[in-house]
Amino acid sequence: MERARAVLKKERKKRTESGHPWIFAGEIERMEGQAVPGGLIDVVNHQGRYLATGYWNPASQITIRVVSHKPVEAMDEAFFAERLRLCKSHRARFVNGKDCRLVYGEADFLPGLIVDRFGEVLVVQLLTLGMEVHREALVAALAAVFEPKGIYERSDVSVRALEGLEEQTGVLYGECPRIVEIVENGLRLEVDIVEGQKTGYFFDQRENRASIAPLMTGWGARSGIRLVELQDGDNAAEADDTGAIADMKEPARVPVNANGKVVTFPYWDGATVLECFAHTGSFTLHACKYGAKKVTCLDVSAHAVETARRNVERNGFADRVEFVVADAFEYLRSQAKGIEERMERGNAANAKGAKTDTSKPLSGAEGRKWDVVILDPPAFTKSKHAIEGAVRGYKDINLHGMKLVNEGGYLVTASCSYHMRPELFLETIQAAAVDAGKTLRLIEWRAAGKDHPQILGVNEGHYLKFGIFEVRSR
Repeated sequence: MERARAVLKKERKKRTESGHPWIFAGEIERMEGQAVPGGLIDVVNHQGRYLATGYWNPASQITIRVVSHKPVEAMDEAFFAERLRLCKSHRARFVNGKDCRLVYGEADFLPGLIVDRFGEVLVVQLLTLGMEVHREALVAALAAVFEPKGIYERSDVSVRALEGLEEQTGVLYGECPRIVEIVENGLRLEVDIVEGQKTGYFFDQRENRASIAPLMTGWGARSGIRLVELQDGDNAAEADDTGAIADMKEPARVPVNANGKVVTFPYWDGATVLECFAHTGSFTLHACKYGAKKVTCLDVSAHAVETARRNVERNGFADRVEFVVADAFEYLRSQAKGIEERMERGNAANAKGAKTDTSKPLSGAEGRKWDVVILDPPAFTKSKHAIEGAVRGYKDINLHGMKLVNEGGYLVTASCSYHMRPELFLETIQAAAVDAGKTLRLIEWRAAGKDHPQILGVNEGHYLKFGIFEVRSR
């Protein structure tokens, strides 16, 4: 039986020929033959020349999702196993193939499929009808290629409604404990695969979290701490058991404060750090690992903060982390207001002949500052129609966030909203800097990690923006 095919319009943009995996309803001139929703069809141009094979869903605006630019017989277990082995090979090369994103949809030539590995468990999201109708072959291939102890489904995402599908969760294969421990950059974290956000954890920031290492030390001098050499009498050679004198070592250097007293706190040179939208505290953990002195870990979700607390304790950092359950927007504004009030009162007190009105109470905000402020919010917009509101949101948090950075400190900020294009994100941060009276120096600009590859020409996959900025007052 000859396969059904979609004939594309002559006047459309040649996106399919350029490798884009989505074909919209408005690009299709007509259908020829009988197609089954979720099943494979061939795609041809207006002249009948073969372009691609994809699965079809007449209920979706993205009517065809391309799986190959060469003919494919079926999306059976063998098809999935071949694609999954390519995914496995890529992750083995770039991220050790352990705890990571194993399948990233279109970028891994498996549109509509997300697979994350947490320890011995795979967590999958089936986002499209084409993946839904082939779930049996897919699960069998996942079990054969990756040999997990369990496969858990987290297809509880709103985009399934656009495909005419209901949300779905549950065990697909084997045994799946709710809490799984993973290791990222040498840190141990727990992942709740049942109740955690998305699949339970965000692997896309792995390399970005590691990139904050240079920001975490080099701050002791600001507190008047300096390194000095011990006096000779304090660095005398010692005899070993045979009576021989041990080799002389390099003169020891110890940190001392402005009063000349030795500083015994091991993280005296570390940064003070504020992480907002902390989720399970991943940036907090990395800050501590790389030498931070004190970290404030903030999220609006008490459940997320408790998970972060357990992760901090699991890694032995409890003495350096304080936890705050609060709305990040309100917290940032409140701290910034406290700073402004104290500056106004200080300026009034320093003015010649001026009297400071201490009868007016302060707002109650602490007005704290940190050496490093980290902002990693969830997506503020899922559609281009809401971009204006998203811009306001990003400007708000970055404006107040940079006000809380100590002079010469760093703002670490990210956006995972696809519709917030990189140029617009940078423009928004710059507009916030102008309003805050700050000059920013861009130190590093990054995207998602190597387990989130990107297909050139498919801008929809280029969603994550991550920047490190030095903050100075104008």
